[in-house]
Amino acid sequence: MAGTRKLGRTSAHRSAMLRGMVTYLLEKGSIETTVTRAKEVRSMTEKMITLGKENTLHNKRQALAYITKEDVTKKLFDEIGPKYKDVNGGYCRIIKTGPRRGDAAEMCIIELV
Repeated sequence: MAGTRKLGRTSAHRSAMLRGMVTYLLEKGSIETTVTRAKEVRSMTEKMITLGKENTLHNKRQALAYITKEDVTKKLFDEIGPKYKDVNGGYCRIIKTGPRRGDAAEMCIIELV
């Protein structure tokens, strides 16, 4: 089955969760989460960083429409985007850390490279 993972949530809840996680990842640099969530977050984060590489008004508006904090969008265009100017994709790294204690869900750390 192709397409996005549902993550056991309604579409509105899923998109809100992903927006929050992408914002937090761009703000802090790394997150500990489950592997399936991390793969979805990586997809959207890489799209946002690609927008941040080219500092145009259109790209800023697209990023502001997705990222939930204005200061994180500013950081994306001022610091993160220029850092990856000469890199074509692969801005995030997923490192598996083993099962979670409560429900044995496969956990990992997702971070900006």
